[in-house]
Amino acid sequence: MSAAARTQLRVGRLTKAHGLKGALKLELYTDDPERRFVPGAEFSLQVPADSPWHGKHLKLRELRWYNGHPVGFFEGVDDRTAAESLVKAILWVDHVDQEAPEPDAWYDHQLVGLTVLRDGEKVGEITHVDHLPAQDLLIVKTRSGEVMVPFVSEIVPEVDLDAGTVIVTPPAGLFEELPEADDAAAETDERND
Repeated sequence: MSAAARTQLRVGRLTKAHGLKGALKLELYTDDPERRFVPGAEFSLQVPADSPWHGKHLKLRELRWYNGHPVGFFEGVDDRTAAESLVKAILWVDHVDQEAPEPDAWYDHQLVGLTVLRDGEKVGEITHVDHLPAQDLLIVKTRSGEVMVPFVSEIVPEVDLDAGTVIVTPPAGLFEELPEADDAAAETDERND
């Protein structure tokens, strides 16, 4: 039996201390906090090399929600001082590639490096994914710079991991300048004078 390939996934960031008992507010980078943030879940920490937490792990005791914001309680973090020493830490988990995938759901590491095609022509390559409250953005490196592509099915109708491609059907102006729009606006202004 072969061992499953392992990858680390970024699932959250500790944003600030909450209260006096060591709780920390979290910024979640996962669509499935109920699975990733269960009591006993263990996280690798991404912190500066001079941090007392460098090279250590955190184990979750409990995740609570206050005013719609997730707050974590971790083993060994028992007061506000300890919590403040963890602010800005990034939380990572081990991911086994054999985990059941969700339909039309991809991890950042699967998308980064994919070729972006528009009308069969290469327009760029995905360099990273930004997770915003309203939607995710694919950051595409093109010859003329970076383009932020909303990761919605109307604009990104197809992701083919096997082929290493993403098909985009962007609105006019997303990947190129529209000088005609500026000319038309100038003509309208002249007519109104």
